Amino acid sequence: MDDVRDVVVVGGGFAGLTAARELSQRGHGVTVLEARDRLGGRTLVEPRLGRCLELGGTWVHWAQPMVWAEMQRYGLEVVASPAPESAVWRAGGERHHGSVEEFRGLLDPGMQRTIADATAHFPLPWRPLGSGVDAVAELDRRSIADRIDELTLPEVEDALVRGMWAVNFHGPIEHGALTQALRWGAAAGGDWNRLLEVCGTYKLVGGTAALVDAIVADTTAEIVLGATVVRVEHDDDGARVVLASGEEVHARQVVLTLPQGVLGSVDVAPPLSPAKQQAAREGQATAGVKVWIEVRGEHRPFVFLGDPTEPLTFGSLEYAAKTSHLVAFGPSAAALDVTDVRSVEAALHRYRPDLEVLAVAAHDWVADPLARETWPMQRPGQLTGQLAALQEPEGRVHLAGSGYANGWAGFIDGAIESGLTAARRVDGLLGRPPRVPVPH
Repeated sequence: MDDVRDVVVVGGGFAGLTAARELSQRGHGVTVLEARDRLGGRTLVEPRLGRCLELGGTWVHWAQPMVWAEMQRYGLEVVASPAPESAVWRAGGERHHGSVEEFRGLLDPGMQRTIADATAHFPLPWRPLGSGVDAVAELDRRSIADRIDELTLPEVEDALVRGMWAVNFHGPIEHGALTQALRWGAAAGGDWNRLLEVCGTYKLVGGTAALVDAIVADTTAEIVLGATVVRVEHDDDGARVVLASGEEVHARQVVLTLPQGVLGSVDVAPPLSPAKQQAAREGQATAGVKVWIEVRGEHRPFVFLGDPTEPLTFGSLEYAAKTSHLVAFGPSAAALDVTDVRSVEAALHRYRPDLEVLAVAAHDWVADPLARETWPMQRPGQLTGQLAALQEPEGRVHLAGSGYANGWAGFIDGAIESGLTAARRVDGLLGRPPRVPVPH
């Protein structure tokens, strides 16, 4: 890595790998520096509990154009999560059992009302600030909790709506921006049921690793694992990227694909703008857990949901054989030790006391120093106060990542969108390399 690269990409998640592929295919010399010993960022497929499990980002949908185009490019297929046949929900301190139809009858009206004005505020979801900051500034000061308060729902419906939005934001609903919820709603055409389908129905055959592998096979970029970047210096002459090992990589342009809450871990000189620095200090809204739970016996598919005070707010059965596997989510990593089988069992027993937990598997993304959050979700004020600044390049430094996307921010689709945008901008700055004549 002694020569000057056209581009250094810091981070090997979907944003970084997409940018690296696009730029290398345009003839630029690209090096990807990934601090982990693997690629994929906040997606992670591991053999756990006797299965290959997604410990991070998972679901995709044809309503998400970027990821669906990638799947068509590489011939990847999807498989549906099993449709639940029954439901359990907690509200008002009581546990309720019923049909999926009864459960949805309690949940759907309030969920639809929370996003009823989504397309009115965001008629072009991929241009969230297309009408200008002032058009949504007042709305952006409010949280999704503020919107639910206005609905004055019956007690059970209120609890379930709060619980579902705590799942979507993967954190306290008081910390989740109403505009973030409306952006998702608008991208789903204003239809809550379509949004639910987008968020948790279809998984990649072979897991997210299949798409990572396909992109990697389609790039000539140099990929270096275990390369922790600590400093980026840039001026009119170029950029110098310094690793924790002391090694330096020189480049003409740099793409930083760090999550918002990790931006401050890299010393950038000249410093990033005040808006970017503030965004790094604030981080985003997610602070939750995702845990896989293996239970004894074969069970029929079911779903559970509770209010945001529950350690596990949502879960569903994903696999059933001699033992069954559930995937569950809670809004606070501090509220549940997902490495402790008995603690997870106690949380699950609030819904299904008949289930015996055998083992659990999870990755604590909040404690992960390279993530510090799960999927990116904006806080109130961040859309109008920070997004444009985060998307703006500074000198030779460009940010990319799902949290900086215009469309499906918070999803793999958003990461791919942002990576494509960064690559297009950088390619324009570098200019196309001269073509090498093909000998006859």
